Amino acid sequence: MPLDPAVRSRIEALIASERVVLFMKGVRGAPRCGFSATVCRILDGLIPSYATVDVLSDPALREGVKQFSSWPTIPQLYVGGELVGGCDIVQEMLADGSLYAALGVPRPELVAPTITITDTAAKALRQLASRSAGPLHLSIDAQFQHGLWFGPSEPGALALEVNGIALELDPFSAARANGVTLDAEPRAEGPAFRIDNPNAPKSADVRQMSVRELAQRLAGGERLGLFDVRTPDERALAHIDGARLLDAELAAQLEQLDKHTLLVFHCHHGGRSQRAAEHFAALGFTNVWNLAGGIDAWSQEVDANVPRY
Repeated sequence: MPLDPAVRSRIEALIASERVVLFMKGVRGAPRCGFSATVCRILDGLIPSYATVDVLSDPALREGVKQFSSWPTIPQLYVGGELVGGCDIVQEMLADGSLYAALGVPRPELVAPTITITDTAAKALRQLASRSAGPLHLSIDAQFQHGLWFGPSEPGALALEVNGIALELDPFSAARANGVTLDAEPRAEGPAFRIDNPNAPKSADVRQMSVRELAQRLAGGERLGLFDVRTPDERALAHIDGARLLDAELAAQLEQLDKHTLLVFHCHHGGRSQRAAEHFAALGFTNVWNLAGGIDAWSQEVDANVPRY
């Protein structure tokens, strides 16, 4: 079936709207699939800005862009009006260096930074590593937002061992990581990791809110924005009353709010929501919180009627 002309025109306009355009599942601050999150993480490390298009919010666009590009999967990256490819292609181009040229950025020299992982953090990380596959990854994007997760080794990454912890950084993160200290604060709901980066410009911090504190605030009638950055399928399994699913339209609305607005983000365990909260803090919001432990902690400590998954 031929592509609907109206859909084709929309796709062409979107591709022409910015030099770098990513068709993805979710939005830049809250990707809704691992492949989209990977490409966002790579782009965040290389360039300060790019356009994203959430295909989950528009089924016609989701199927139309596959037909338009003759590429069967999402995400899809366009640079200068030309299709680059999906997640695997972007990762391969990062590893062989061709992505830097495509984006018009210089390839960084791969130099091992000096990083400190405190004994407290190392102990907590070893416990997490026993249940995870692959090394610990530290990412630092162009806005000095930090990401921390366990996962398989990635092409072109710099591998280190710090205080007994296997650590990987992509080249741009390595260039921004010299002097970084990773610490952890033990909490009932799990360790709260803190990254101190002396290279980062001063900006508003993302604070951690416990599920019990959130419950108390909600019970007291406090006005706050609670936003769920999980996938629609996850939300169908379990949700916190009053939380709104963060999609592209809602994210655009939030960006127009007063910068002192109280924003609280949650996901399954707190990792994706931390990234979303850091995105809004980088935009200048000063009262941004991440729900520590996510909805899983809410199920265990506040409302056992909310299913665990």
